[in-house]
Amino acid sequence: MEGPIPGQDTVPTATEPSNAIKALHLLFLSTSWGMQIWVTFVAGFVMGSRLPRHTYGFIQSELFPYYFHIGSACAFLNLTLFAMYHPSERLSDEQTTQIIVFFVCVAASVLNAQWFGPVTSDIVADMQLVERSHGLGQEVGLFTGKSRRQLRASNPGYGQLCRQLTLYHALSSLCNLCCIACNGVSLYYSAARLAAP
Repeated sequence: MEGPIPGQDTVPTATEPSNAIKALHLLFLSTSWGMQIWVTFVAGFVMGSRLPRHTYGFIQSELFPYYFHIGSACAFLNLTLFAMYHPSERLSDEQTTQIIVFFVCVAASVLNAQWFGPVTSDIVADMQLVERSHGLGQEVGLFTGKSRRQLRASNPGYGQLCRQLTLYHALSSLCNLCCIACNGVSLYYSAARLAAP
């Protein structure tokens, strides 16, 4: 008589991915997370505190499209690779959480790449035109703002740009932090599955 052995797990398991697929998954995940940590917590603060504001804004406007698109591609590829080897009818609670985390990361990174990032860069470019016409923008550091506060008070258009920048930069930062958290959770789940050396 054939049948399940008592106490044995009868839930079918997903096809085990090859080592090459596992390595690709880790490559995309670690590339994305490492890039996010570096750009968010190191490069941004160093450049912002040592470069003239307009130079810093120009560098960000050139680098961020690559940053957002690489992050989106890595997030999409991670979701795809994970989903290929974890069919929905066989997902455990942990795997369901990972699929959701990967999906949230894709959504947040695409929002940044396609909407918040470009809009923020456009607003910064418009603000820099106004600032340049008033002899501003070459001061070093992000928090050198007495002249900018005066400009904001005297120029309603510039004030409106500042409010828009605050909103879109906050939304972009929130998406970025969401992606960092999602990738951190994914790395945690990946590390939890590693065998002891």
